[in-house]
Amino acid sequence: MITSMSNSQMKHIQQLMKKAKVRRESGLFVVEGIKMFREAPGERIEKVYVSASFLESGENRKILEEKGFGAGSSGPEVVEDKVFRSLSDTVTPQGILCLVRQVSTPLSVMLESGEEGRVPLLMILEDLQDPGNLGTILRTGEGAGVSGVILNKNCVDLYNPKVIRSTMGSVYRMPVLMVEDIEDILPELRRQGVRSYAAHLKGERFYDQEDFRGKTAFFIGNEGNGLTDALTGEADRLIKIPMHGEVESLNAAMAAGVLMYEAARQRRGGKA
Repeated sequence: MITSMSNSQMKHIQQLMKKAKVRRESGLFVVEGIKMFREAPGERIEKVYVSASFLESGENRKILEEKGFGAGSSGPEVVEDKVFRSLSDTVTPQGILCLVRQVSTPLSVMLESGEEGRVPLLMILEDLQDPGNLGTILRTGEGAGVSGVILNKNCVDLYNPKVIRSTMGSVYRMPVLMVEDIEDILPELRRQGVRSYAAHLKGERFYDQEDFRGKTAFFIGNEGNGLTDALTGEADRLIKIPMHGEVESLNAAMAAGVLMYEAARQRRGGKA
């Protein structure tokens, strides 16, 4: 049993939680809680840690066994309760966390026709900074049938614990690609016939006046500054969401959700 925060494994987990650089270098990220453990792909789980009291429940032991982490050499690392509480990033820890391997989905895979011939639909995020926004976009994207999410290097780290929590498990299933510069992938999008739309205050038409049934990419920019002029200029069309009152724009995740579900509506057979 691990009984001290000075243990090298505990120090490593703390670093993984706090520093994006450590997560990048190790290729790992930390997830907490029973739901996130249960939904994690078994082949990507590197290590499991549980509090001593977690193992007192037969139901909890069954949860571990279901994922192949029962007693023996494959079992979890047990951590003293007070140490686990110090380690946890949540207010009321459930007594289980694990290290999961990161994955990246190539653009070519995102652009393949999906299940039942589903046409590619991409969310391209530039300089997004709020962890909750990024997590919500991933979760909403899964629900709306998005093919993939692409982030530039200036976005908040995908594997930030706050992002992970707000995805509610979608981080395991939503294809994601991180790129140095979004402009680097634009030539390939054009070659593949993907039409790009930038959510912008200077939009030429309202979002629901466009046809998103073909290969589509939506550009979403920074919460405070929006899209850079450079990326805005690369979009095939600027679109806007109508506003009443004195509101100028929506929260980035909300705007992304509106666009994703309009595309989903059209693709279900609704009018463009």
